[in-house]
Parts: sequence; structure tokens; C-alpha cells
Amino acid sequence: MKGFLEPYNLGIAYANGLGVPKNDVEAVKWWVMAAAHGSTEAQDILGTMYVRQFKDPGVPRDYSEAMKWLVKAAEQGSPGAQDLLGWMYCKGQGVPEDYAEAAKWFRKAAEQGYAAAQRDLAILYFRGEGVPQDFAEAAKWTRKAAEQGYAPAQRDLGVLYAEGKGVSQDNVQSYFWYSMAASRPEEKEHRLYLIGKDRAAKKLTPEQLEKTQDMIREWEEKHPRK
Repeated sequence: MKGFLEPYNLGIAYANGLGVPKNDVEAVKWWVMAAAHGSTEAQDILGTMYVRQFKDPGVPRDYSEAMKWLVKAAEQGSPGAQDLLGWMYCKGQGVPEDYAEAAKWFRKAAEQGYAAAQRDLAILYFRGEGVPQDFAEAAKWTRKAAEQGYAPAQRDLGVLYAEGKGVSQDNVQSYFWYSMAASRPEEKEHRLYLIGKDRAAKKLTPEQLEKTQDMIREWEEKHPRK
């Protein structure tokens, strides 16, 4: 364990300027060392950063390098790496576009309870990409992510209830889930969640709105935010 934790931690130090000058290139050097010794965390970080590109211009985006490290982390069970690997197959980044392979990796992460992957798998079921189109499966995985407090999935569940896809059409439930998503102002799509919530509210009677407010209060009591 010690063999790769020390290089991994040095990489963290250089990436964040903790006790040493901030230097992404130097961080990569230490993470590569840790990753080569089997550190899932280092493999995950390297894969993610090669996809999203480092701030340091000396370390370019490199999908081939990203794939190399993401596959290693994903095969060791990292749900974050599995989810990102799924996205790379969806987008054809570093590999040929392959929605069936994307679904395989999304499922592995989703079955570990990784909310983002649960939503990603749900989207494939909704669209019929890589898996047979199945609105019920889409709703199932969307709900799993939504119940973890994942705002994008909460919004999606609001849409499914509004359209009656995979679930019985229910304007109260639609408004409830839009409201849950809109209650998270830190989300980058917050404005869209608010628009969806307002549209859903217009479909409700005053009595239904009052009922939904009670549902929201009950939910928040049972699911306190950390």
C-alpha cells in the first residue's frame, strides 16, 4: 500500500500547491508512478484529467492516455472511471463509438450505486441506444439516481411523470421532482429546473400544490442534506 500512496499524495500536493509550487506536469509524473503500481485513485485521476485536459498547457488532452488509465481503474471497480469510460464510448473519444459498450460500463457503475451512471444508463434506455428502448427501465434507473438527491435525475423523473413514460402520468409527482431538482441552487442547470418547476406548477390545482408542499417537507425530513 505504501508503495503507491506516497507518489499519489505527492501528485495531490503538486496539483494543489500544497507545500510545493503548483505544477500539473510534476503531479502527472507522480500519479503515473502511483498508477503503474496499481493505485486506482491515481489511474482514475489520470484518466479523467487526460479527458478534460489539464490547466497546465504542457499537459495536453490525450484520449489514448485517458483510455489506458480509465480501463485500468474501471477494471479495478472504480465507478467514476466506469462512468467516464461509458461516456468515451458514447462519444467515440479514443475508441470507436459503441453504445452497447457504453451501456456495459454505465451498468457496472450504476449497480454500485453511482448516481451519475444510473442516470446515464437510464438515458440509453430512454433513447434505445446500446440497449432496447425501455421506458420502464429508464424510469427505474432514473428513480434510483433521483432518490440519492442527484438533481439532473430528479429533473428527468419530473419529465417522465409529465409525459407518462415508464410511469403513470402524474402531474403532482412531476412537480414534486422538478421541485426537488430546483431546490439545489448550486446546480449549473438550476435555471432550467426552475423553468420546469414553474411549468409543472401551472398544471396543478391549489389543493394539489398544497399536497406537493407537504410531500416536499416530508421528503426533506427523511432525507436531510449533508
